[in-house]
This record gives sequence, structure tokens and C-alpha cells, in this order.
Amino acid sequence: MPEGHTIHRLAQDYAAAFTDAPAPRVTSPQGKFADSAALLDGTPLTRTEAHGKHLFLGFGAPGPAHWVHIHLGLFGKVAFGAAPPPPPTDTVRLRLVNDTAYVDLRGPATCALITEPEKRAIHDRLGPDPLRPDADPEAAYRRVSRSRSTIAALLMDQKVIAGVGNVYRAEVLFRHGIDPYRPGKAVTPAEWDTIWHDLTALMREGVRNNRIDTVRPEHTPEAMGRPPRVDDHGGEVYVYRRASLSCHLCGDAIRTADLAARNLFWCPTCQKN
Repeated sequence: MPEGHTIHRLAQDYAAAFTDAPAPRVTSPQGKFADSAALLDGTPLTRTEAHGKHLFLGFGAPGPAHWVHIHLGLFGKVAFGAAPPPPPTDTVRLRLVNDTAYVDLRGPATCALITEPEKRAIHDRLGPDPLRPDADPEAAYRRVSRSRSTIAALLMDQKVIAGVGNVYRAEVLFRHGIDPYRPGKAVTPAEWDTIWHDLTALMREGVRNNRIDTVRPEHTPEAMGRPPRVDDHGGEVYVYRRASLSCHLCGDAIRTADLAARNLFWCPTCQKN
């Protein structure tokens, strides 16, 4: 499932291609979104927004009168291209086309036309997103500090903090030497502040580069004289999907275990705090 930086990048890409441009043609070749697509067809896309792993496309001027809510889930894909587009396949749930660009959405968990109150309800059930200007890290910490759940599980709870996925949670905990099994209530305010600001910086970098890189400059392959990572995830990381491999810092074997239905990765030597 894409992490939050990907959704914020998609919001930027949709905006770059379709806002301040002629109103797009909106279709649903697959048919599952056909009625809503017909309603939106020829309406300008005026705003895009992301919150955690949720993408919102606002149609209508001067302000959005309709919102499309998209959650990619495990299998959703978005593909941009230059106009004119090729004939759509019957797997395309939502296609937008204007004179210069097109974008196809396939396989999302959610693609729904919603009202402003319905959109607000989605925001209300999500935790603060480090990439949003309205994010309140103290609101997240209030939930963390009252919880006996592990900090690793809490970082994946979208009601606590929105947009963090398996990669960012493993990597930020490693970067600060924090035992992933430590209870949330044992995380100090200073530690949470460090985690939050590091996540913000890492995820902003992810938006810029459209990939996740978490190693510090002194730990890159070039700096350490080690081979670059070869993985379909891409990006240089410390522990994610490196189970049984040697830690870049201490040489101990990276461990993995199931936690909250996801694979957790950590270094038992570097993460003792």
C-alpha cells in the first residue's frame, strides 16, 4: 500500500496537469464510476488535497462543488501520460483527459463521489498528517502517551498519525535507536518531537523524489563503499526488508517479526532505547 508521501505527490501531479487548465473530460471505462463521471464531465478540477493515504479531487469553480475520494488500497495504480491518450482498457476506473495530459486510475479500494460533510468526516477520523500544514503533533502525542500499545503499532495506526506506513515506521525508529516494542506511554515528549520532525523531513523528501530514502549522507553506498540496495521498493534504507542482512552501522543481523499484521524490521543492537 502506498505511503503518505505518494498520495501527496499524486495530489501535486493531478494539480499540475489539470488545475488552471481547460475542464477535463471525465469517464469511467470500467463503468463502476460511470454515473459520477458523467456528472463531473466538463467540470474544472480546481483543488487537490491529500490526508494520509486519502486523495481528494475537488471539481467546480470558484470552489469545489464535488469531491472525488480515492484510496488506492493494496492494488490501486495511477498513471499519467501526454495527450492524446491511448484507447482505455476496461480496467480504468477513472480517466481524466484534457488537451495536454491524461491520467488513469486502476484498481483503487475507494473511488467515490462525496459531499463536503462526508469529506470532513474522513478528515475527522484520521490522525494528523506530517505533510499537512494543519497537522498538530501534540494531538498525536496525546494518543501515543496514553497507550500501552507498542510505538511501532501506534505509528501504523492512521487514527494516531496519518500517512506513515511500514517503511517509514521501521526507518524512523531505527534512525533514533528506539525499540519498536516500547509502549507508547513510555515515549517522552522530546522523543516524540524528534520522531515527528524527522518523519516530516523524510516524507517531504519522499514527495520531492517520489521514492523513499532514509539513510543519512554518511551511510549512503558511496560514503560507505557498499553496494547499492537492489529491491523493487527502491531507495536506500537501514532495516526495511533487510531481514537477516547485516546492519549498516553495527553489523548485527536485522530481525523481522509480525506486528499488527505487518512485517516489522529492526536492529536489536542499535535499537535498545
